[in-house]
Amino acid sequence: MEAWVSGRNHRSRKAAYPKGYRRFESSRLRRFITMDREKKIKVKAMCLFNHEGRTLAARGRDDKKNQIFFRLIGGSVDFGEKAEEGVRREVREELGCEIENLEFVDVVENIFEYNGIPGHEVVFLYKGDLSNKALYEQEKIHIIEPYSEFDAEWVPIEDIKSGKTVLYPTFNYSEIL
Repeated sequence: MEAWVSGRNHRSRKAAYPKGYRRFESSRLRRFITMDREKKIKVKAMCLFNHEGRTLAARGRDDKKNQIFFRLIGGSVDFGEKAEEGVRREVREELGCEIENLEFVDVVENIFEYNGIPGHEVVFLYKGDLSNKALYEQEKIHIIEPYSEFDAEWVPIEDIKSGKTVLYPTFNYSEIL
């Protein structure tokens, strides 16, 4: 990892660094910048899609906790984008379809640890219907994104309510499932 710091009065290699920046080699500074980046609060927008007693969620694994979990479909809200626009874009990217009957549910603050790394996110939670009805008939949906691949599957709502299946973000889903 390289740390870049802006400044006017510094010596820098002309070709190696962008104008107005210099590189710090200090491992202490590198650790500080890395920790600072991990401590950013992320804004997410996610959607519940329920059908015949099941909800669509992506399977995940936390190796540090040795835990299988599920996470709702959705992702990060981009700068300048409203949460509703963000969830619609994420579903379009991940599932290749639109959301019908989109309804805002709640805002959930999620403070967690994943694979030993602390995380903090604010999640705008929605529920809706998929425009591509054929997705309701697929047991698993393979999703390919620029930096990851994963499977989403239809998870029994009773398993979520009973605690047999862990669904993130943490929320009292029994009221809306």
